[in-house]
Amino acid sequence: MTTKLIAIATGQDGRVSPHAGRADHWHVYAVATGDDHPELAWEIRLTDTGSLHEWHVRDDASRHPLHAVDVAIAGSAGEGVIRRLAEHGTQLVTTAEQAPLKAVFDYLVDTLKPGLPHEEEHCLRPEHREQRKQEGA
Repeated sequence: MTTKLIAIATGQDGRVSPHAGRADHWHVYAVATGDDHPELAWEIRLTDTGSLHEWHVRDDASRHPLHAVDVAIAGSAGEGVIRRLAEHGTQLVTTAEQAPLKAVFDYLVDTLKPGLPHEEEHCLRPEHREQRKQEGA
């Protein structure tokens, strides 16, 4: 029996995180082939410097914790980080679905809602977004 590992980016509100690059919390579900009952296997907590965005922009050749999973799901992601994860065997898919476990089920039955458009604003650290708002005001 083969087990697939599916990671879901989750925000502090418990919903699917809107952007993979800045997500610091990932729930990882194990799903056995032919089974439709994913089980929470573990959680990944990333630091700011360990985020997918930081790993991607510094062009870090080292492995990322998400390389341990088969599939990663978040609200949005840039093409660069999607490509770089795929180079290490992790498929990153995006979705507009807000409920993490529903996103896993929908992925498994190929009915996952399409992701949100990637917005550069989400790539910025929160303090830089605030600075941009103040400069634009």
